[in-house]
Amino acid sequence: MLADGTYDVIVVDAAATADGPDDLRLELTILAGEHKGEVVPMRASGLGVDELDVLGVPGTLTVLDGAPSVVLDR
Repeated sequence: MLADGTYDVIVVDAAATADGPDDLRLELTILAGEHKGEVVPMRASGLGVDELDVLGVPGTLTVLDGAPSVVLDR
């Protein structure tokens, strides 16, 4: 569990899920700070991209009240 805050990340793995046509399972690696190198798994929906399109894409992971959200730099 990550502490509340923002983290620079990069997508190292992504896969479509059976949950919906726009749902992805992402694995994000944290790029800096005390959690540098840690891999964070999460599910995302509504990104409007294919799983291959997000591989290697940087972004920002925000944790607020223990709930993560990600914005990818596309």
